[in-house]
Amino acid sequence: MLLQIHPGPNFCRRSTIEAFARTAATLAQSIAEILALHLGVKTRFFAENCAASSSYLRMNRYPPCPLSSLVYGIVPHTDSDFLTILHQDQIGGLQFKKNGSWLSLRPNPDALIISIGDLFQVIFNQMELQSDARLAYNLSIEHRVAAPREVERFTVAYFYCPSDDAVVQSCGKPAMYRKFSFREYRQQIQKDVEATGDKVGLSRFLI
Repeated sequence: MLLQIHPGPNFCRRSTIEAFARTAATLAQSIAEILALHLGVKTRFFAENCAASSSYLRMNRYPPCPLSSLVYGIVPHTDSDFLTILHQDQIGGLQFKKNGSWLSLRPNPDALIISIGDLFQVIFNQMELQSDARLAYNLSIEHRVAAPREVERFTVAYFYCPSDDAVVQSCGKPAMYRKFSFREYRQQIQKDVEATGDKVGLSRFLI
């Protein structure tokens, strides 16, 4: 069902948005539980802490910009959630950072984009990821959106988040991050953005 929905002006019908949100919520929990099983984390954590009311859906419209080489559609960042499910149109513009270089992701009409967020990086423990190349894809990857030059671009993203009181901690030893609540993480991000214009993010919670 997700792949039969095309982001754009006609996507804004309430029934379409609600259908997408329900399906994305189910998919997000399934993916989270699969990843948790891979590391031996208790899967019930997600059912108990990631209710539909704590996650959210965001629709993005990127208008054409003749100075697209000078501005971003969205500035470089990582997602402050467990994972994000992105459905985009065929215009393109999403870029991921790899080894210091920005790589453009070619749109695929038959696929969704699943990106790992900051909170899963904490659970997976970055130290383990660095020592096991098979898990390298689990890092929260910095990404950005290039502004379209001639045509508008539409996307819809589902952010899989826990409740504010949920406690996030590394499952590996030694832990690289101290445990924290999602509320504390969001408040720290807001404080840093207001003070410096930069999210800063997980480096604030390194041990």
